[in-house]
Amino acid sequence: MSGGSLYSWFAAGAARHPDAVALETGNASWTYAELERAAAATAALMAPRRGEPPRRVGLLCSRTLPAYAGYLAALRLGAAVVPLAPGYPAPRNRAMAEATGIDVLLTDEFEAARAAGIAAAAGARVVELPGSPRGLAQTSSPPAPASVEPDDIAYILFTSGSTGVPKGVPVTHANVTAFLRSCAERYPVVKGDRASHTFELTFDPSVCDLFLAWSGGATVVVPVGNEALRPSAYVNRRGITHWFSVPYAVSLGLRAGGVEPGSMPGLRRTRFGGDRLTARQAAAWAEAAPHSAIENTYGPTEAAVFSTAYELPRSPSNWPATSNGTVPIGRPLPTVEHVVIGPDGRPAAEGELCLRGEQRFPGYLDPRSDAGRFYALPPAAPARVPCRPGPYGPEHWYRTGDRVRVEDGLLVHLGRLDQQVKVRGYRVEPGEVEAVLRRHPDVADAVVFPAGDGDGRGLAAVYTGRPVPAADLAAAVLGALPPHMLPGSFEHRAVLPVNGNGKVDRARAAAEGAGAPWPPGTPHAAP
Repeated sequence: MSGGSLYSWFAAGAARHPDAVALETGNASWTYAELERAAAATAALMAPRRGEPPRRVGLLCSRTLPAYAGYLAALRLGAAVVPLAPGYPAPRNRAMAEATGIDVLLTDEFEAARAAGIAAAAGARVVELPGSPRGLAQTSSPPAPASVEPDDIAYILFTSGSTGVPKGVPVTHANVTAFLRSCAERYPVVKGDRASHTFELTFDPSVCDLFLAWSGGATVVVPVGNEALRPSAYVNRRGITHWFSVPYAVSLGLRAGGVEPGSMPGLRRTRFGGDRLTARQAAAWAEAAPHSAIENTYGPTEAAVFSTAYELPRSPSNWPATSNGTVPIGRPLPTVEHVVIGPDGRPAAEGELCLRGEQRFPGYLDPRSDAGRFYALPPAAPARVPCRPGPYGPEHWYRTGDRVRVEDGLLVHLGRLDQQVKVRGYRVEPGEVEAVLRRHPDVADAVVFPAGDGDGRGLAAVYTGRPVPAADLAAAVLGALPPHMLPGSFEHRAVLPVNGNGKVDRARAAAEGAGAPWPPGTPHAAP
C-alpha cells in the first residue's frame, strides 16, 4: 500500500515498474522512470536556491507531458496543486489564482502568453516548461521529495458553479489518500492495464485516473483532440481496458456512432460519475462493452473524488428499477460515513445526503463559504469513520445539498435541494417531472425548469431524443403526477447544454428557456 502523500502513490508505482509506460499522449509515451525524472527536473526549476519552496503552484498547461510532470513536481516539493484550465476565460483563471495565493505558475509554450497576466494578478512567478522535459531531466539537480503532513493540502479545486458562486475546495493528503486506499482495494490495477483519461485536471475524477493507475504500474492514456467523443474508436485504437467518464460520454457516443453493440470487447471495467447515469445509458454501454463491469459513482469534490458506488449486476435482468430511471449511487466507501436527513433535521429514508469521515475536506478556502454546510446532528452521534482534526470535528457532517432516497437499501440520487421551485403555491421538484419524461420510449433526456413570474409561474420542458407530440408528453405527465406539475411547453432539442466538466448545465438550460436558441459555440450534451 502506498504512503501518506499523494506523490507517494506515483513514486511507489515508479519504484516497482520503472520501465513500464506511465503516460501516453498521442504518439509519444513516457516510462515511469522518465516521468519521474521529468517531475524531478521540473521541481528543480521551481525550487528556490534560497528561502522556502513554493506553497501553492498553479498549473496552466495543455494536456501534454509538461502538465503531468508539473503536477507531480508541485507535489514532490510539498506544494498544493492548483489546476487552471486553458479553456476557461482569463478572468476566471485570474480569480482562482488570486483566491488560492499561488507562488508559482507553471505553464507551457502553448499557454505562456495567457499565463503572464494570471500570474501578475496573483503576484506569482511564471515558470515556462520547455518542450522537451527529457533533455531537461539530464541537466538538472532535483530536490528530494518533501515530507508532508496528513493535513497539508494536496490540491485545490473549484466547484463548477452549478449551484452558485464557485468555491475553492482544499483537499488534504489525508482526504485523497483515504479515497485511493478504498479504490486500490476495490479496483486493483496492474502493469499492462490501460486507463482512459477523459477528465480535465480541474475536475477531481482526474485524480483517480492518474494516481490509481500509477500506483499499480498501469498506463494513463491521454486522448488527443476530440478522440474521446467516439468512445469505441478511442478504446479500440488505444487499447483501453479501464474507462472512467461522465455519463454524457454515452449520450455523445450514441449520437456520433461510437457506442455500438459489441464495439468495445476489450474493455474490462467502466466507472461513471459526475452526473446522473440513466438506466438507458447504462444499457447502451453494457451492449457496447459486453465484458466490462459497470459502476456508477457519486461524490462532491468536498469529499475527495467520489464517496459512494454501485456496481450493476452483469445481467441487465437483475438491474434495480429505481423510481426515477437512474442507476443507484449505491453505498458509501469504507472511508466515508453517511446519513440522510429529512426536513425535520432527523435521519430519514429521503432527504439531504450528508457525509463525514476521512474523505471529508476541512472546509472551504474562504471560511465564509462554510456557513450552513457543516453541522452536527442533535444529539451528536459518535463518528464510526475517523476524520482529521480541524475547524470541524469528526462529529460534523458535510451537507451535500443533494436529495436522495433509500430504495431497497441503495441510495438513489433525486436531484439538488436547491432545484426545488414553487409553482402556484406548490413545492415542485423538477426532477420528478424529468423522470416521467425520460420513461417515454422516445425521450433520451429532459430538463424541466420554472417559466414565467408571479402567480402565473409554471414549468417548461426541453428534451432530446425523437420528437414527440406535446399532447403525448402531457398525457404521460398527467398519468403519473398532479396537474400542477404539468409543463406548459415541451420543446425538442437535438442537444442539451453542458458545462466544462460534461455535466448537463441546468442553469443555462433554464436561463436560455424553451424556444430560445443557444448562442453559437455553446457546448451541448447529445441525446
